[in-house]
Amino acid sequence: MKELIRKLSETHSLTIEEYEQLVANRTDENARLLRKLAVGVRRDFYGNDIYIRGLIEITNICRNDCYYCGIRRSNVNCDRYRLTRDEIIACADEGYALGFRTFVLQGGEDSYFSDEILGGIVSGIKASHPDCAVTLSMGERSHDSYAYLKACGADRYLLRHETADPVHYSRLHPPAMSYENRIQCLHDLRELGYQVGCGFMVGSPYQDLRNIARDLKFIEDFRPEMCGIGPFIPHKDTPFHDMPAGTLELTCYLLSIIRLIHPPVLLPATTALGTIDPLGREKGIMSGANVVMPNLSPVNVRKKYELYDGKICTGEESAQCRECLSERMRKIGYEIVVGRGDFKRAV
Repeated sequence: MKELIRKLSETHSLTIEEYEQLVANRTDENARLLRKLAVGVRRDFYGNDIYIRGLIEITNICRNDCYYCGIRRSNVNCDRYRLTRDEIIACADEGYALGFRTFVLQGGEDSYFSDEILGGIVSGIKASHPDCAVTLSMGERSHDSYAYLKACGADRYLLRHETADPVHYSRLHPPAMSYENRIQCLHDLRELGYQVGCGFMVGSPYQDLRNIARDLKFIEDFRPEMCGIGPFIPHKDTPFHDMPAGTLELTCYLLSIIRLIHPPVLLPATTALGTIDPLGREKGIMSGANVVMPNLSPVNVRKKYELYDGKICTGEESAQCRECLSERMRKIGYEIVVGRGDFKRAV
């Protein structure tokens, strides 16, 4: 395993079979070595800086029926909401005053947010705060839609690929959704000049070691500017309500591997990590992550955007408690910085 880890550190590439072997042979010793190497290579690009993104969850209405998701269309127990344009821009204004220079607009695939409406929100934020980056995470849209939103000022787009195995994809999603379209969306975004984020759930239902190895190879080949991974956490009102959750340990192990695959990648320590462990985000940072995304959504809707059970939605994960989060990062030797936190390309 040490030889495989050395090869990955030096070449940033393994075969699918080697990735599978590396994941299958996870040990505390291997995890420590991967962490050390991942932190070292991240420091080469970003020092001890941790970038913050102001997350605005703009709607929990979704046309899709993904089997793992708490805001899936079929969940009649979901308390639906949709923020207005003014509410979203007010969140961005508050975030700007708090020091945020990147805003992430995330939501279900809500047909209300047409190109014109969503584009108007993006252009409104950019008009007030031209020094900021706007990231969208609004699911699958057409090439023309992505192009329009880019023209309105969107800088980045997050779209988890969920799994790089078409058969596994079909076990997580209804027949109306296709792996091929998801991947095409990612390539459309790349072709249009977005900074693109992909990612997957660790420990998702029916996931095996080969699936994870394929995910790692996909990340190696696609080379996203951002990559979001977090543990699968079941939701009580989904078909996967009784499936086991993913683990902190495997998620952190994979964060280290992804950092070595693509050293400059922007890699979040997710809310899901903080949900399964009170120090989850710190452990993610110490495994190679360098982004955290505190919540800027109105307090009265944070609990409603419940993709999984137990999501933390008040307290130190909120954007209003930026200083709390800063202090937590300082305790482990890192510093939250103000700025757009752009992807740094290798020279």
